[in-house]
Amino acid sequence: QVQLVESGGGLVQAGDSLKLSCIASGRTENRYPVGWFRQAPGKEREFVAAISWGGDATDYADSVKGRFTVSRDSAKNTVYLQMDSLKPEDSAVYFCAAVYSSSPTLVIVTPWAYSDWGQGTQVTVSS
Repeated sequence: QVQLVESGGGLVQAGDSLKLSCIASGRTENRYPVGWFRQAPGKEREFVAAISWGGDATDYADSVKGRFTVSRDSAKNTVYLQMDSLKPEDSAVYFCAAVYSSSPTLVIVTPWAYSDWGQGTQVTVSS
């Protein structure tokens, strides 16, 4: 099991940028792919971006491609979500999730495949 803590959310204007961080602790091996999801009020949780534990494989939701970038710093046990050109429809609580995997190239986009979740960080984009 790994404990996850997100940070970096806030209130910004449309067109601004934010960088979210997801810090992991609890496991000594860095063998966990990580996903970012978001949930707006009254809506289901949706996939945003994901990265393999090797760091070379990523995937993005169509709605954020070209605007968001997921990366990881294994030395810091941290996964980042750089969000540029933010839109009001990006407003949501953002969660990171992780699960242990033996594959360094595995990218997971489905929320039910993850075992560990953070508490979320609020992102609000005003128009």
